[in-house]
This record gives sequence, structure tokens and C-alpha cells, in this order.
Amino acid sequence: MKVQEIMSTNPHHLKADSTLRDAAQMMRECNCGMLPIASPDNPDKLMGIITDHDMVVRGMAEGLSPDQKAATCMTDRVLYCFRDDDVAEVARNMDSQHVQRLIVLDDRNSKRFCGVISLSDIAAASSTDHSLQGAISECSRPYQRSAMH
Repeated sequence: MKVQEIMSTNPHHLKADSTLRDAAQMMRECNCGMLPIASPDNPDKLMGIITDHDMVVRGMAEGLSPDQKAATCMTDRVLYCFRDDDVAEVARNMDSQHVQRLIVLDDRNSKRFCGVISLSDIAAASSTDHSLQGAISECSRPYQRSAMH
């Protein structure tokens, strides 16, 4: 099964000048935990992503104002896959990177943003594609976090 068969297409995204408040409101309205932030020069290219975790750990914990630009808390090292990638392989990569969602790019040449794939997308597909069940069970097992000193 290919990513394009189960990914979310046309997901909501933030503009480069969006605030943390804008991000929180959009996450609530869309019931999502991650939003891509579009490049100011080209909305098909991403400058980063912001997650609900980023907003808490980088935003609230550091006392940032809700009117601060969302880009101040974004992750600029965006993990991604391509729409023609194999879903089981993508699930294994998500497991090894400890992420729940990946940005989907259209192809290896243009690398335009075209969607998002999540573990819940993969889990839903695994009910009809039994070859994905092993990949899902790998992703579902808890991983050991390193102890903080």
C-alpha cells in the first residue's frame, strides 16, 4: 500500500506570520496536533511544523505570549515521506523517529507539500491490509525515554 492511498490531503496549514494563538485555535478547530507552516515565498514549500507539544514545551514553558509568531516555536527540521512510499516502511520510520505524523511531499524532484500521514491513518488502513498490522504493532509498543539528570 502506498502513502497516497491513506494520507490526509489538503491539510490545514499556518501562514508564516501566524501567531501561537492562531495555531492553537486552528488545532482546536481541526482537531489536529500538528500544523505545517508555509514558507512566505511559496505556500507549497514548508518552513517548518508546529505541534501541540512544541507549543507547550517551547511556548508556554518559556512564557511566550500567545501573540508571538508560531515560527518561534516551530520545528524547522521537518521529517517527511513521499506520496509513493510504502506505508509499512513509513510506519517503521515513524517508529524509529518516535513521531506520530509525517509531512508528505509529492515527489523527489519538486518536493511540494501535499499532505500528512499519521499513525491513526495507518492503523485504520491496517484493518483491511493485514501486511500493515506488524508495522502498527511495532509503532504501538512503548519506547524507553532516556532518564533526565
